[in-house]
Amino acid sequence: MALDQIGTAASLAPSRSLFETLEEQDRSENVAVPFADYLSQALDNTNSLLMESENIADEFAAGKTDNIAEVMVAAEKADVALQFTMQIRNKILDAYTEIMRMQI
Repeated sequence: MALDQIGTAASLAPSRSLFETLEEQDRSENVAVPFADYLSQALDNTNSLLMESENIADEFAAGKTDNIAEVMVAAEKADVALQFTMQIRNKILDAYTEIMRMQI
């Protein structure tokens, strides 16, 4: 087995998620990040994952790349990020409607 093939296995390892990265930033800064900023960063990252997935798929369709695994991984990452973002949105809307039902 060639040693250069071992290096390619590292590229298949999962990268850190957006929220792990944001949590590390929160811990390193020791400053409370407002929820709106945290949510905005998460939405920006989800958008960038979707755009990256689309670009990789376009390159694959144009024949510029032949790595189907990279295309599928990018599409799955974008899909999971979008699903997670939608679940957060649903929970925020549920909390809002519950607050609106409260009698003062």
